[in-house]
Amino acid sequence: MNRYLLIFLIILAVLVVISVILYLLGKRAEKKRDEQQETINANAQTVSMLIIDKKKMRIKDAGLPDVVVSQAPWYSKMSKVPVVKAKVGPRIVTLIADIMIFDDIPLKREVKATVSGIYITDVKGIRNVKQEETKKKGLFAKLRARASKK
Repeated sequence: MNRYLLIFLIILAVLVVISVILYLLGKRAEKKRDEQQETINANAQTVSMLIIDKKKMRIKDAGLPDVVVSQAPWYSKMSKVPVVKAKVGPRIVTLIADIMIFDDIPLKREVKATVSGIYITDVKGIRNVKQEETKKKGLFAKLRARASKK
């Protein structure tokens, strides 16, 4: 029984060390995120734009400038990001949207957006209120609809 107690204590000590390391890394990441958010808020501008298209695609396939693609970390090059093509003034530009507002951005509409660099942080002044979302029916919903018609 003494051996089991020793194994339990070793496992407990390892878990405590891992949790302390994760806590410290989390605090460091939170400070870094707050600094980045302050920078984004300081550089924010309100711009009127016509939304042409929006998709989730990889950074290298999105048509972003080479500087953005080269500065992106290796793990984010494989993940998909929300990309918005918009007409700002006479130019058509490719922007990256915040994941929280990506669904709220209407297609083929003029909006006022808060932009920081190539990053859309907020959408205001949507002229037509959100588009009606047409949800695809699943197999069981289609079968229930057919059964209720008969």
